[in-house]
Amino acid sequence: MSTIPGTGSDTLAGIHPILYAFFNADGTLDRGAMRRQVDALIAMGAHGIAVLGLATEVRSLTPAERRMLMDWTAEDVGGRVPLAVTIFEPTAEAQIAAARHARSVGADWLILQPPPGGGTPEDDLVNFFSTVGSAVDLPFAIQNAPEYLGVGLTAPGLRTLASRCPRFRLLKGEASAVAIAALIRETGGRLTVFNGRGGLEIVDNLAAGCAGIIPAPDVADRLIGIHAAFAAGDEHGARERYAEILPVIVFVMQSIDSLLIYGKLLAARRLGLRPPVQRNPVQRNPALKPTAFGLTCLDRWTSQLGRFE
Repeated sequence: MSTIPGTGSDTLAGIHPILYAFFNADGTLDRGAMRRQVDALIAMGAHGIAVLGLATEVRSLTPAERRMLMDWTAEDVGGRVPLAVTIFEPTAEAQIAAARHARSVGADWLILQPPPGGGTPEDDLVNFFSTVGSAVDLPFAIQNAPEYLGVGLTAPGLRTLASRCPRFRLLKGEASAVAIAALIRETGGRLTVFNGRGGLEIVDNLAAGCAGIIPAPDVADRLIGIHAAFAAGDEHGARERYAEILPVIVFVMQSIDSLLIYGKLLAARRLGLRPPVQRNPVQRNPALKPTAFGLTCLDRWTSQLGRFE
């Protein structure tokens, strides 16, 4: 496990939901909805909060909006749980500036994304992450998600980065439990590993040695309960709870585009956000629009899961 200074916690583990970006009708970020999201997640027992990942539509936000969300989220979290900020910028210099801003407002750790475009040779990618990570006095992860981002590091690349950069202590994966187990083995347990994918295979991920999951918020309450059961030694109970929500995870996680419409809609309804947001939330360049059948499916899941308490 990784020690996170100043958080009141010796280790970083558990369920750390990554926020959706909610927008007003005019396309600006919705301050009230973002605050409601943070408060609801902490109230339900989230072990940490993350922001500016793929679920936050980070690549469609302006640099000013990304900093605004850092500011808002840090203010709303208020040190109650550890805060992770994903850093997405096109150059090392821009990532360093963004990472320093995240630290200045209270981030506890960083998740570095590779520069956009893909096709970066592994040695260059190791150098990029080392340059950024060494410039900011915070522990950091990289988002190793070639399936979604088109680029990532192999296990040897991860070992090289860890040997070169002591602050590289964590990994945010987006892979199957089998692949994550192999990665944990191949990196010799040097990294605290979190998986994503909306909580898909959560129990197998935990059994494989993951410290936790960084999912979108839509079923975070259920994932927190599953993690608690597993941590208490009740793997059977954890698997029973997982079986109950697996169909909705599969429904939402067909793709990132699907997550950003149906996952966000489900979260909006469970958060009790204003009715227009619950039917068709504003997005940036959305690839999908909700269909009548999709909304029917979503109605069923909303009724079954209920509101966040």
